[in-house]
Amino acid sequence: MKLNDLGPLMARRRDGGFSFERFRADPALAALQWPDDVLRDFLFDHGDNGHFVDDYGDVDLCAITWKLETIPAAAFPIMPTGESDAGCIESYAADPVHWVKVRPPEVGRHWEEHGTWLRPPLLIDRRLLDPADSGLQVLEGRTRVGVLRGRLREQLRVAPAHQAWVGRP
Repeated sequence: MKLNDLGPLMARRRDGGFSFERFRADPALAALQWPDDVLRDFLFDHGDNGHFVDDYGDVDLCAITWKLETIPAAAFPIMPTGESDAGCIESYAADPVHWVKVRPPEVGRHWEEHGTWLRPPLLIDRRLLDPADSGLQVLEGRTRVGVLRGRLREQLRVAPAHQAWVGRP
């Protein structure tokens, strides 16, 4: 099953106002056995986003296994995102203080106290996109990763490692 195959489900979600609980109960999605955070952030929130569909529409969703991993902060400055959103992370990194201020206050407190985000972003092993490729790519959470990059550049508090959901083959 591919993201492109979920068009009818995405249309029903959009048109019928599916709740997340109803969405995740769809037999095709339930069969994936993905963590709720991943299912929500990737498919429910972004499954019909044109850029996501362009970049990830042909990925075999059944081939992805998700695990919460600890990733060193040093890995994030070189981590790309999808081609359709090239430059997106850098635009958030240009003003990390702004992108934290426009979030709920607990987001800013968490960055100041812990040097990291409240919710782990989603990263995908690039071999799922091209078997000859390597490394991780930011799937969802571009603002968070941009804030991290900007905070590193501005020498604001940043933890040495960060939690992220990582999808691997």
